[in-house]
Amino acid sequence: MSGIRTVHLRVTDEGTGKPTPVRMRISGPAGECYPPLGRFAEFPLGRGEAVGGQVLLGGERHYYIDGSCEVPLPTGVALHVAICKGLEYRPIRETVVLGSGQMALRFRLERWTDQRAEGWYAADSRAHFLTPDAALLEAQAEDIAVVNLLATVRDLPSQDGKVYHVTEGLEAFSGTEPAISDAGHVVAVNTFNTHPVLGCLALLDCHRPVFPLTFGGQHGTDDWALCDWCDQCHRKDGIVVWADVYRPDAGLPGGEGLIALLLKKVDALEFDARKRSQPLLPAWYRFLNAGLPVHAVAGSAKESNRIVLGGMRTYALLEHGEPLTYRGWIEAVRLGRTFVTNGPLLRFRVNGEPPGAKIDREVATGSFQIDAAAESWEKFDKLQLVANGEVIAESGASGSPCAAHIEADHHLPAGGWLAARCWSSQKGELYPPFPLFAHSSPVFVPAPPGQSSRDLAAVGALREQVLATRDWIERVGRFEKPRSREHLLALADQALAVLA
Repeated sequence: MSGIRTVHLRVTDEGTGKPTPVRMRISGPAGECYPPLGRFAEFPLGRGEAVGGQVLLGGERHYYIDGSCEVPLPTGVALHVAICKGLEYRPIRETVVLGSGQMALRFRLERWTDQRAEGWYAADSRAHFLTPDAALLEAQAEDIAVVNLLATVRDLPSQDGKVYHVTEGLEAFSGTEPAISDAGHVVAVNTFNTHPVLGCLALLDCHRPVFPLTFGGQHGTDDWALCDWCDQCHRKDGIVVWADVYRPDAGLPGGEGLIALLLKKVDALEFDARKRSQPLLPAWYRFLNAGLPVHAVAGSAKESNRIVLGGMRTYALLEHGEPLTYRGWIEAVRLGRTFVTNGPLLRFRVNGEPPGAKIDREVATGSFQIDAAAESWEKFDKLQLVANGEVIAESGASGSPCAAHIEADHHLPAGGWLAARCWSSQKGELYPPFPLFAHSSPVFVPAPPGQSSRDLAAVGALREQVLATRDWIERVGRFEKPRSREHLLALADQALAVLA
């Protein structure tokens, strides 16, 4: 006859022999969940509700532990144990039955690859509502080196019947320094600045907050500009990430985020694991084909216990031998030495140069030697090489871990860009609603003197979007100060001039 016994569980890293933080789940024959002491079988899943320490993944509840915990478990029944640690460790999935008098469970996790040894450090470009301590624990458990925890404004319904406008996380702002860290993980707190129509920006590595954190909508007038946020962030030596691209539900594609991109005020474009009104990949290719050399980053946009920290993540290549620091990771992103992924791990070089590189014009007159490879613990379908938005080579993936490799020569006589990407029909474990995906930032090839590699159709499409934003500013935007409207209109006109 089975009873309940409190069991000590410990997970150690095969490489170090020490306990290591993980995400874990123990369930019974009927799928019933057994949480560690101090946690509960049910937890809130709403936006901003007690975020951190647990997550609902694929309809199942998982818990983050620092390497050990105590769990009340039934004896004499089959228990299913799942233990995971990011993308670079072999997951553990075992069935155990507690024996007579058994008081402990011991597991050992093993790396199947080590991207840090090659200089690649994973990060989540954006998460909200976690405390820095909770973010650090989840970063350790998901094998994330850098977490960008961003203070933001939200509406908070109160028990007094009112809805309050509150700022979450600003008291922990750390800017250019970690809010909390250990030997291999950094959590930095910066800001997420938003307008409900014009767009959203993540302002990273900024030595002071950039205010206001929000404007427009029901909370005020439109007397501000995303471009002003960009300028303040850059003056403070930070980087600007355009987030929630094509997500504001206002029938205004691009918004002022596109204007900021055209005026070279945006450093990177954010891929995340949430749905949007338009696919982001064709939009990014349109930007690149229009001559806008914007790099890729990725983040979970975690704001509830329904999303895994690092569900989408950015790998950035630090300088050879450089130790992990927040500033070092930021500079790698600024240079575009990145790939984004929710599973596959990419290697991509053009003439030996990593993503983000700009090929010298003298070199660009010949063909390029391209070397791309991808590996994943989960199965993906294919690896592809992309030039100016078109697939120029591909290879099917096979094996365990699943892998693919391409070596190719290619010539871009009119210039443009090259990149590598992975596709899969299989949905990924870290974010089950979406298939496995990975994409490198591009390597850029200059056009010959006196020529342009810009695609006129892409330029025309962006021009229409800027005109739509200009029309919104002129006819719909609510301004108390005429000078503010004139300022935004002037920015739109500058962006149109870039496209001319």
